[in-house]
Amino acid sequence: MTKLNETLRAGDLRNTIKKVFSIDSHKSKIGDDSSIVVLNFVVDTKDAADDLENFIEMGYDFVLDADSSAGETDEGLYSVFVELERTRHSSEQILEIIEGIKKLASLDDMRFRYFKSFKSYDTSLENLELMVPINKKEYESATEKNRLDNFSEFFSNSYADEIKLLDESISFKRTYSGTVIFDVVNSGSKKDIYDSIKGPIVLETKNMAEVMFLTKVIGNYSINKIGDTFIFENNGWAVALKRKA
Repeated sequence: MTKLNETLRAGDLRNTIKKVFSIDSHKSKIGDDSSIVVLNFVVDTKDAADDLENFIEMGYDFVLDADSSAGETDEGLYSVFVELERTRHSSEQILEIIEGIKKLASLDDMRFRYFKSFKSYDTSLENLELMVPINKKEYESATEKNRLDNFSEFFSNSYADEIKLLDESISFKRTYSGTVIFDVVNSGSKKDIYDSIKGPIVLETKNMAEVMFLTKVIGNYSINKIGDTFIFENNGWAVALKRKA
C-alpha cells in the first residue's frame, strides 16, 4: 500500500527527486554494510530533501534510519540516505518505499543502480530480488562481481580530478580541461559491447583527434569510436558512452 503522511500530499515533491537512485553504493552509518541495505536518493533542494527524509522516516516502520545531507554537492544537489536491515524482505520493502516516492514526486517510474554499476535497472520486484543481496554471503559475492562494472573501479587510473554518475550520465572533471559529460549506453565484457554496437570503428582525423583529447582528459585507456559511441576498454571489460558535452 502506498503511504503518504499528514504533511505531504501526492505531487508535493514533483520535479525535485531524480528518477535514478542507488542501492549499496554508500557506507552504512549504523551497522555493517553486509547487514544493512543503504539507499541513496538525489534531490534538488534542501527543503525537498528534508521533506523526503521525514516522509520515509514517518511512513515506514521497517526503516532503521533516514538522513538528508547537511550540505549541497558541487551541482547544488542533496542526498537522502535510507537504511534497512538486509533480509529476505528487503526487495519488497524497497519497492514499497519507491511506490510512495513515485506518488509523492509524480514520477511514472524510477530506476536503481546497484553498488556503483554503470547501468541502471527498472525498479521491479523481479530486478530487486535478482540484484539486492539478502545476507552477508550474497553481499560479498555481489560486490566482488561488480568490481569492473563499477565506475570508480573501472576509471580508478583516470586523470580526472572528479568522476560522477548522475541518473544516466557520467561526467569527468579535470581542473585545466573542464568537464566532459557522456550518456551511459552499456557496459559489460569487451566482446559483448563490441557485438552490441553496430558499425565499423571510425578512423577519420577529426574523430581520432577527439579520442586523443579524451585520452588526455580521462586517462590512458584504449578508446575506440563506432558511429557516435565511444568504447572504453579496461582488462577485458568495456563501457560504451555517448558524448553530451
